[in-house]
Amino acid sequence: MKEKLLAYFELDQLNTTVRREVLAGFTTFISMAYILFVNPSVLGASGMDKGAVFTATALASALGCLLMGILAKYPIATAPALGINAFFAYSVCIGMKIPWETALAGVFVASLIFILITIFKLRELIIDAIPADLKFAISGGIGLFIAFLGLSDGGLIVANKSTLVGLGSLSVGTTWLTIFGLVVTAILMVRRVPGAIFIGMVATTGLGLVTGLIHAPSAIVSAAPSLRPTFLVALRHVGDINSLQLVVVVLTFLLVTFFDTAGTLVGLANQAGFMKDNKMPRVGKALASDSTAMLAGSLLGTSPVGAFVESSAGIAVGGRSGLTAVTTGVLFLLGLFFSPLLAVVTTQVTAPALIIVGVLMAQSLRQINWTQLEIAIPSFLILLGMPLTYSISDGIALGFIFYPITMIAAKRGKEVSPIMYGLFFVFIGFMWILNV
Repeated sequence: MKEKLLAYFELDQLNTTVRREVLAGFTTFISMAYILFVNPSVLGASGMDKGAVFTATALASALGCLLMGILAKYPIATAPALGINAFFAYSVCIGMKIPWETALAGVFVASLIFILITIFKLRELIIDAIPADLKFAISGGIGLFIAFLGLSDGGLIVANKSTLVGLGSLSVGTTWLTIFGLVVTAILMVRRVPGAIFIGMVATTGLGLVTGLIHAPSAIVSAAPSLRPTFLVALRHVGDINSLQLVVVVLTFLLVTFFDTAGTLVGLANQAGFMKDNKMPRVGKALASDSTAMLAGSLLGTSPVGAFVESSAGIAVGGRSGLTAVTTGVLFLLGLFFSPLLAVVTTQVTAPALIIVGVLMAQSLRQINWTQLEIAIPSFLILLGMPLTYSISDGIALGFIFYPITMIAAKRGKEVSPIMYGLFFVFIGFMWILNV
């Protein structure tokens, strides 16, 4: 068996070992295991059954990891992405008042389009058409939006009639629980401790249980929660996508997942040293793996699945082959049996994780050319628009609308691709639909 693993995953050529790959897979898992608890918490705000979302999250993540490891042979793990799940719950379901069943059907349709544009290699074409600066702005803007959600969920930021938002009350015990979790997680992250986010969540939960701010669960291990409340719901509600507003929602699911996954894949490939002549080998198989996982996830009952930036933790400890991702996938399957822990994972526990992940995503902002106003203005509108409008799609729309305008003003209109001009009109229509 060991010889077969060595041969199939080319461990000798990659100068790695089975032990190192398994350790890297475990490191990646503990770094991103929080998604098992954060995703049900976020999607639960839309009215979805948290237990079913927990199971769907574990299964979709496991499938994506196994495909990425076996087919693409990359040490990159997949899971429902933070940011797009917030868009699903807060922008689409709560903001637009669209039922979660219909929103899930939107994810299903978007995943079908995702697979089609992957097969016809249109994803690479569109990626090339979007300026790199705007891609970095989208990633950073999602990071700010996620962090804003975390600060709000943890009680550190609250609504204020005078100033719109303000500092939360420090006399509330649960707010201090969030502060404790944020401090612990930040220290562990700075010290580069593997699984810092997960450990921070465990420490915060422990303090909450000891102080009585969190009630203890009735059990730790149990059978996986039923998928019945969400299984194939997307398929049954495809017919509900019958308005321009919902078409725009589908497009936004597609665009946001598209940019997030593409950027993460390229970034991780760079970290691991896979990039050759600015191209990623086997990128087609990697894209096919995440789009298939996204399709399966929509049928199971979760928001879009994509490559996870926490895979960098496993790569950092030496993971270089698909065996790393396979190990992570197997661990996600084992994680199915710990659903009772959902009861102790409150918003105060997940809030520090959201804030820290926001920090990680905001690191892409250093890549933006802030010295050129024609680039800086649309990038800044994307970045600031997402958290202040409480909508990822609105932030993207603001930036994509202004980009052709500022480029033309700078006499650089010829540098704007036809696709970007097309997206200009798409987002003009998008904003009109949202307001009408």
